[in-house]
Amino acid sequence: MTILIPPRVHDLGGFQVRRAVPSLQARSVGPFVFVDHMGPAHFESGHGVDVRPHPHIGLATVTFLWSGGMRHRDTLGSEQDILPGDVNWMTAGRGIAHSERTPPNLRDAGSPLHGMQTWVALPQADQEVEPSFHHHAAASLPQRDHAGASLRVIAGRAFGMESPVKVFADTWNVAVDLAFDAELVIPADAVERALYVLEGEAQLDGSDIPDKHLLVLDRGVRHVLRAKTPLKAMLLGGEPLDGPRHMWWNFVSSSKERIEQAKHDWDEGRFGLIPGDDVERIPLPER
Repeated sequence: MTILIPPRVHDLGGFQVRRAVPSLQARSVGPFVFVDHMGPAHFESGHGVDVRPHPHIGLATVTFLWSGGMRHRDTLGSEQDILPGDVNWMTAGRGIAHSERTPPNLRDAGSPLHGMQTWVALPQADQEVEPSFHHHAAASLPQRDHAGASLRVIAGRAFGMESPVKVFADTWNVAVDLAFDAELVIPADAVERALYVLEGEAQLDGSDIPDKHLLVLDRGVRHVLRAKTPLKAMLLGGEPLDGPRHMWWNFVSSSKERIEQAKHDWDEGRFGLIPGDDVERIPLPER
């Protein structure tokens, strides 16, 4: 049977983030080990998101927005604004640090923010790959619009389409927008699958489901999602992890010793500096 997961809510000063994975009910879904719903929020003029420089290892971060914008900078020298419909995919591998802030033009004018950020655990053989960053504009993503359903494949393969985003394991990640009374058949073409409803009233297989919750779907079962109001949702999942993962703060690894090394490296400044954002950083949490 499906598992309903209420996310933990964090107030980050002006907007809320809801974290559905990891949880007691689901440590991961496919390769996804972290699922955050950002917003919806609206920032007044002069305000915005300021996620100071922080490190990652052993994972890839995936950012997708429905509204607003954020500027990504990292220790590779990347600087990229992400806008609605785009995908930012950052592979941390052996180690990278990045920051995420509201771009100055949006901060000055005031702007909304609504989107999802997820983490994908890299397969064991790829945990120490060279870090990299790739931006994919909205127009480059495959999209299908039919009978009130708009589907955009963020990463991997789904609904007969394949995203240009490079993935490391079978991945199933789709942004869904449904018009009032539209239906979407969710096929059983990924081993592990979950549905997150960001906004709107919905039914799954004829039963009401709450928004801002994650549903881990039954393996091998075809489901039908119906929109009782205009709906925004995300589908995610894919190939199960190839072994257990340890997570501590922003670090993911199959080795506890590797995470201890990452802690020490961040303390000692070994992740490097971010060009254009090298004045402040998030300190290592108290151990």
